[in-house]
Amino acid sequence: MSSPETRRRHSVLNDLFEAQKLAFGPVVFQAIVALRDLEILRLVADAGDQGVTAKELSKELGLSAYGVEVLLEVGDSAGVVRLRNGTYHITDVGYVIQHDEMTRINTDFVRDVFYRPAAHLMQSIQTGKPEGLKEFGSWDTIYPALTMLPGRATRSWFAFNHYYSDKAFPAALHLVFREDPQWILDIGGNTGKWAMQCTSYDPSVRVTIVDLPEQIAAAKANLSGYENKDRIDFRALDVLELHAAIPAGADAIWMSQFLDCFSEAQIITILRIAATAMAPHTALYILEILSDRQQFEAATYGVRNTSLYFACLANGYSRMYHSSDLRKCIESAGLAVAEEVDGVGISHSLWKCVLC
Repeated sequence: MSSPETRRRHSVLNDLFEAQKLAFGPVVFQAIVALRDLEILRLVADAGDQGVTAKELSKELGLSAYGVEVLLEVGDSAGVVRLRNGTYHITDVGYVIQHDEMTRINTDFVRDVFYRPAAHLMQSIQTGKPEGLKEFGSWDTIYPALTMLPGRATRSWFAFNHYYSDKAFPAALHLVFREDPQWILDIGGNTGKWAMQCTSYDPSVRVTIVDLPEQIAAAKANLSGYENKDRIDFRALDVLELHAAIPAGADAIWMSQFLDCFSEAQIITILRIAATAMAPHTALYILEILSDRQQFEAATYGVRNTSLYFACLANGYSRMYHSSDLRKCIESAGLAVAEEVDGVGISHSLWKCVLC
C-alpha cells in the first residue's frame, strides 16, 4: 500500500496534468480537427488492429512526415490514437470523433462559428456585449446575421441548431397534436422546419411563422418548393419592439430553442406578449434544452459550454437556462406550467403553459 505522501504526490501530479490539458486545450482542439479533416484519423481507424506508421500515412496522404508525426503525437497525448510498437491505432475516443454525428457537428460549430470569437469572452463578460461578434461583422446580435456569416460559419451554425431540434421534433409533434390544433403560431420559426413538420403531420393545420425580417426571408426561400407551403403564413416582427403584438387566438403557440436567445427580463416580456394573444383554449409550448434536466454528464457539459457562445457571440446576455429560472419567468408573465416532459429527443424538455 502506498504511503500518504506518495498518494498526495500522485494527486498533485494528476492535478498538474489536468491543468496542462486546460492550458493547451485550444491548440489540442485544432490538432484533433486537423487529424480528422486531413483524413489521418480515418486511415488510422481503417488500419484496424494492424495499425499504421506515420511514414505510411505521410505517403498515402501526400503530407510531410513531420506534419503527420506532430499531429499524431498530440493525438496520442489526447487519447485519440495510441502508439504501440511503432504503429498508431485508433482509440474509442478517436472512433467517436471520426464517426459520431453529434461530435462532428459540435466540433464544426466550435471551429467555424465559436473559436475565434471565444478569444473575446473575457471582454464580453466585462461589457455585457457580444464582443466576439466583431470577428464576423458589425451587428448588435448574431440573429440578423445568420444567413450572412462568412465561410462555413452559416452552414455550421444551422447544422448545430437543427441537429438537436430535429431529433426532438417527432416526439414533440405527438405531444402537441394531442390537442388537435388547427392554427399554430411558430414564434422564432427560423428556416421553417417546424412549420414543415406540422403541415406534413396534419393535413389541415395552418402555421404562422413569426420571426425577424431576415429570418422570414430565409424561411420563405427554404419553403419555396415545399408542397404544403400554402398552409404556412409569415409575420415579420421583432417581438421586443415597443408595442409588438402577435396574431391572437391561435390554438397553440410554439417556441423552440427560442427563449434561450434572450435575457430573463426579455423572456418575461415575450411571454407576456404571448399571453396577451392567447385565448382560454390556447396552449403555449416551450421546447428548450435545460441545463439541469440532462440525463448524462456529457450533455450537461455541452449545454453549459453553449452558454459561453451566447455570452461572447450571440448577444452577451442569454444562456441555456436552469428549469427554475425558466419557471420563474413563466410565472412572472402570468402563465402556469401545465405539463413538463423531459427527454424529448436528445436533450430537450417540452413545457406546456396555459393562462392562469
